[in-house]
Amino acid sequence: MAKRFGGKYSPEGDTAQGTPPPVPGAPRGRARVTVDPAGARANMLFVPAVILVATSVLGAGSAIGMASGLLGALALTSAAWLLRGGLRAEAAFAARKTARRPAIPRKLFAAVLSGVGATLAVGAHTGFANPLSAVIYGLIAGGLHLAAFGLDPMRSKGMDGVDTFQQDRVARVVDEAEKHLTTMRQTIERARDREATGRLEQFVQTARDLIQTVEEDPRDLTAARKYLGVYLQGARDATAKFADIYARSRDPQAKADYLALLDDLDQNFAARNRKSLLADRSDLTVEIDVLRERLSREGVRLD
Repeated sequence: MAKRFGGKYSPEGDTAQGTPPPVPGAPRGRARVTVDPAGARANMLFVPAVILVATSVLGAGSAIGMASGLLGALALTSAAWLLRGGLRAEAAFAARKTARRPAIPRKLFAAVLSGVGATLAVGAHTGFANPLSAVIYGLIAGGLHLAAFGLDPMRSKGMDGVDTFQQDRVARVVDEAEKHLTTMRQTIERARDREATGRLEQFVQTARDLIQTVEEDPRDLTAARKYLGVYLQGARDATAKFADIYARSRDPQAKADYLALLDDLDQNFAARNRKSLLADRSDLTVEIDVLRERLSREGVRLD
């Protein structure tokens, strides 16, 4: 019979020598591959600015032409930078059930700056002999930018029947919780330990399950706020201390203590999430019973 390889020097470690065993019921094998939403298309928009700088400095026929080219390159660079931020903000907006629209429409501003940059670039190489043509090129560039990348989310999204104040509360708590989780994932890399990184990733997924539950029903925010705020902040601080200590000393006791902490947190977050789901189910049962009673009073019997 085939037997899985394991032991002291395997990536998973040896659970028989002090490493806590996996938590029953904890999520496994759900690590996410994080892909930067600003991909190669956004990064390629830095190239025209570099080319424009080179041609303006080396081939400008006048000081005005060179200045126009450099200003156009600055506008194109700013557009590419804003676009990257806009794409990331849009991806974060799309990934959440409840979210406020971005405060700054970065993609729209990026399209405007692309048009300005194209106008200045054309003007720099023609000496603004025909300003109308330069403006037309700028409008075309801005339009193509919008066609390629679209607009920013213009409306906040949330659950029906939840007031704006409650939506804002949920959005603030979720934003803060996601920041803590992102910081933990970045910090643990300093420890350079695959087992600790994998165990943290499992806890991150459990925490995000609780976040999703709160997003789907903001009434759970009051009960879960301590978990998504105080507990995650403490976990973030503990992760930073462990990463610093383990990177210097490779202390096995520090690793065992940290893994035990993640086990406790994982169990508590999962229990809180299960309790919220059971409460939701109880609310549904009450609603069904009330509906049955009303139908019965109306003479409708459900067999």
